[in-house]
Amino acid sequence: MTSGRALFAPTFDAAPNDWLQNTGGAIGHGFGCATGAAVACPDRKVVCLQADGAGMYSLQALWTQAREKLDVVNVVFANRIYKILHGELVSVGAQPGKASNELFDLARPALDWVKLAGGMGVEAVRVNTLEGFADAFKSACSRRGPFLIEFDIT
Repeated sequence: MTSGRALFAPTFDAAPNDWLQNTGGAIGHGFGCATGAAVACPDRKVVCLQADGAGMYSLQALWTQAREKLDVVNVVFANRIYKILHGELVSVGAQPGKASNELFDLARPALDWVKLAGGMGVEAVRVNTLEGFADAFKSACSRRGPFLIEFDIT
């Protein structure tokens, strides 16, 4: 919902690239997929687009990126909700109530991706504007090694 379905089409006019996407039915593969891509192609910059909720499924991949000095720019879209799970509930005709909304909430306590990344050995920064994101992304792409940008989109 946040970093999947709708992001492929806008890359059509981007510089030549490969797009790795799961076929559906699972969440949280972004960090691991990016890590594998960086191992497979160490001469190429890898960009990982990951939502915060799904990112919690495979956080340990950041440690591998740091350990192996993989060239990955991880972008975490922090909307503070398991949006994909909320969307799946709605798609089957259910009306989310207080209990389900509470379960989907990632803001209590708020995930701190800068600290989470740092704990895994990955340098990170938090931004909350498009301008800030553009600057952080440009900077991250100009250097080698793993980096994480927490983009607060709440």
